[in-house]
Amino acid sequence: MKVLVTGGLGFIGSNFCRYMLEKHPDYELINVDKVGIGANPANLHDIENDSRYTFIKGDICNPQLMSRLIHQVDAVVNIAAETHVDRSIADPNMFLQNNTLGTFTILEAIRRHNHKARLLQVSTDEVYGEAIEGSFTEETPPRPSNPYSASKAAADMFVLSYHRTYGLNVSITRCTNNFGPYQLPEKLIPKTVIRALRDLPLPIYGKGTNIRDWIYVGDHCEAIGTVLEKGKPGEIYNVSASNEKTNIDIVKTILAQLKKPESLITFVEDRPGHDIRYSLDSSKLRRELGWMPKATFEQVLQSTVEWYLKNEHWWTPFATDVILHPTPWKLGGLR
Repeated sequence: MKVLVTGGLGFIGSNFCRYMLEKHPDYELINVDKVGIGANPANLHDIENDSRYTFIKGDICNPQLMSRLIHQVDAVVNIAAETHVDRSIADPNMFLQNNTLGTFTILEAIRRHNHKARLLQVSTDEVYGEAIEGSFTEETPPRPSNPYSASKAAADMFVLSYHRTYGLNVSITRCTNNFGPYQLPEKLIPKTVIRALRDLPLPIYGKGTNIRDWIYVGDHCEAIGTVLEKGKPGEIYNVSASNEKTNIDIVKTILAQLKKPESLITFVEDRPGHDIRYSLDSSKLRRELGWMPKATFEQVLQSTVEWYLKNEHWWTPFATDVILHPTPWKLGGLR
């Protein structure tokens, strides 16, 4: 099978490319990435000489490029996206362009040039909004709370509509918070590690009681691969690992591992529209396709922190914003 992966130089994308080449020796991958904010060419240095892997620098919003590439492949895994909620509050336009219009461009290329190609849209639990109680299922209507999640929800709606109207072979995955190697330092776990190593204050929104369900990126990649192979056309699959943690507990755990004092924690003004809790029911994926998370949260959190300790050369070029602007949603007011 020949697969086009979009956004393959990002955190999830690079882990997915590596996973697929290891899991499927007979697969060929084309990775298209515009090398924007969330991308790092160093993420895939270890496979760049693999004959089954091709990298193309390009934008998924380019119709000519998408048409040419999609004509060559059997499937598309759309991971390319702007993902940081704080930045979406500061600059919503780039999220509309990349997340919504980018997905639309891919759909049009499939519809016009390779109707048999399968599309797997990698989405997010944030499209459901906040879960005051219980857990969201695939039947829960989207209620996005911020420009990022709205742009992803809109993209999902386009994907489902192209299945119903044009008969495209599409599936959607919606996953909880990821963590692991190669995650951009603006996210909670790497940001906490980097600032704590430099004895900088750790800004926590509100009281740090917001709850997220965390999943190791390797488990997420396996879920994506499972849905790509076995998922039914027109279906949505939630992906979660049942690791609900408050932000303050995550930060305290990392500080204990690094032997840094909790006095580094500082509470700051909450960001607008901040969801209190996310929670997904992933029983459909487990029951119908046989996927199960394998990682133990405590073990992989420790190994993730250790990865950042051992790979300072990787994250140092990306750490400036984390150090200078620890609350990126306010960047809009600084420009």
